[in-house]
Amino acid sequence: MRTNVSQMAKEALEVRCEEFTRLVEETAQLLAKEDGLVGNFNVTGRLVKIKPFGEAIIVGDLHGDLESLIHILKETNVLHKVNQNNEAVLIFLGDYGDRGSYSAEVYHVVLRFKLLFPQQVILMRGNHEGPEDLMASPHDLPMQFHARFGEKWSDAYSKIHELFKHLYNAVLVEKRYLMIHGGLPPQAKTIEDLAYAHNKHPKQRLLEDMLWSDPTEAIKGVCESPRGAGKLFGENITNEALRRFNVKILIRGHEPCRDGFKIDHRRKVLTLFSRKGPPYFNRYGAYLNVELSAKFENAEQLLPFIHKF
Repeated sequence: MRTNVSQMAKEALEVRCEEFTRLVEETAQLLAKEDGLVGNFNVTGRLVKIKPFGEAIIVGDLHGDLESLIHILKETNVLHKVNQNNEAVLIFLGDYGDRGSYSAEVYHVVLRFKLLFPQQVILMRGNHEGPEDLMASPHDLPMQFHARFGEKWSDAYSKIHELFKHLYNAVLVEKRYLMIHGGLPPQAKTIEDLAYAHNKHPKQRLLEDMLWSDPTEAIKGVCESPRGAGKLFGENITNEALRRFNVKILIRGHEPCRDGFKIDHRRKVLTLFSRKGPPYFNRYGAYLNVELSAKFENAEQLLPFIHKF
């Protein structure tokens, strides 16, 4: 590789508005064309199906934490892995910007990876990449872009919003994992419901639930979320969804975790949170680095492959 992670970080810190906007446009155009077979995964709507082979590096919420992103990319030696092995995949669970001070820079590095390795990088949609009527609050991105890019900031901001609708709703690793940023919509009965949730919004709450919901041990079924969007869902909802989609474990982001990860619903749900520092003040960030061919019955068996930092 001619580039390295440190160089990519330096480029991100120095990028001008026009260059950043062009990068976002190119990535949006690439994502919009992804359909059917793309490398070793298959795209239906905004859902990615992956065969259970190859190495996966799975990254949770970053929220403008460039330092944690660079740490993960270096520690996993991901540039070498994806360059040498076309079965290796890098999966982001969403929430790239807002909250932290380096949102534009995180987007820049992540999108550069996607353009460098389009068939091995999967960019999921988080609630901070939601549609206009579901945008997280406070939404820091406009202020951050204004401070970062000056008078042309709105060009970059409008393009990043266009990009959001092309990000993926869910990832399904056959017979292994279902990955969704937030949680499970109880009304989702088929893979197509997950794949085309964005098309049914806002008439149906599929996309809202996928971006905003959280697991809870306190109830059976679902109830309204204190977040103001999405739902809290109980263990029975998880069990039914895992059975319906023929997978063992739900992998998600969305929730701050003191140790960078947590396990819920009798070890059926793994939450990853990959950034550190204010306003969350978690002790650790974490990511998952696992061989997709390995069979696990529950999230506790993934503990040796969860890396805290």
